[in-house]
Amino acid sequence: MPLFDLPLAELQQYAPDVPEPDDFDAFWAATLKQADATPVLIDVAPADTGLSLVDTWDVTFAGYEGQPVRGWFTRPRGATGDLPAVVEYLGYGRGRGLPHERLTWAAAGYAHLLMDSRGQGDLYGSGGATPDPAPAAPGGPGVATRGILTPHDYYYRRLITDAARAITAARALPGVDPARVAAVGNSQGGGLALAAAGLVPDLAALMISAPFLCHIQRAIDLTDADPYGEIVRYLAVNREAEPAVRRTLAYVDGIHFARRATAPLHTGVGLRDTICPPSTVFAAYNHYAAPDRTIHVYPFNHHEGGDSLHTTRQLTWLADRLG
Repeated sequence: MPLFDLPLAELQQYAPDVPEPDDFDAFWAATLKQADATPVLIDVAPADTGLSLVDTWDVTFAGYEGQPVRGWFTRPRGATGDLPAVVEYLGYGRGRGLPHERLTWAAAGYAHLLMDSRGQGDLYGSGGATPDPAPAAPGGPGVATRGILTPHDYYYRRLITDAARAITAARALPGVDPARVAAVGNSQGGGLALAAAGLVPDLAALMISAPFLCHIQRAIDLTDADPYGEIVRYLAVNREAEPAVRRTLAYVDGIHFARRATAPLHTGVGLRDTICPPSTVFAAYNHYAAPDRTIHVYPFNHHEGGDSLHTTRQLTWLADRLG
């Protein structure tokens, strides 16, 4: 894919005035208050992985409305004391899979909590283990449009709440230093990590790449690639639903969470990314509230961005922040 978005010099200054709902803070405060009424840890059970250098637990924590959310919690075997922790969120369509699939953060010496994505896991990977028990709401076949006619019914209200509660769960797990918790994610995972950073105070660090759910109004005007393409196809059939859809999406836009986030930020973006267009990423980055922020630009890459090179940069950057 050739370059299709704004030139880099314009992207670096791109900070559009994106209006947010008047009740944005009240909406999320009420949603999180309801979730926080349930004790966060439901079950922490040792998992037999066959791995000799890490210990893993099958975690269940209380997410949206106290509903159970699964995850894998991994620590380097033999580590003593409370470790800094990384909470990781997954890309669109992927479930938590198997515990040996994601070992980078534990191998680097961190405690690692990988959150399952409710109702996902069937597009690729090794599956998920968390259903989405919410009643059926109008929408297309994918989760990007599930309940999209109202912010209270929208799927991402539930998933973002899960993401915020995952930070609380990580802080409550044994062997974790609650003052040194970072959030990380790519694509949908990046959008969830950004939302969590805007909702949960005192996060120690945030690492996102190609974040989904940023400047969503521009994204659905600019690309037909999924997951945004699911919203486009929904509106192509439900032509009169556009005002309601755009109103709902305003409650989950990463720009609004970025304005409220205070954790140091590390970001990556590919300039040929048609899935999460670069201008949507820069829009959130340029609105990010914390002064400690870094973005790596990969001019010749698509949604994969810097791939393993970017992970190397994340490891170096995080070590400087968490010690």
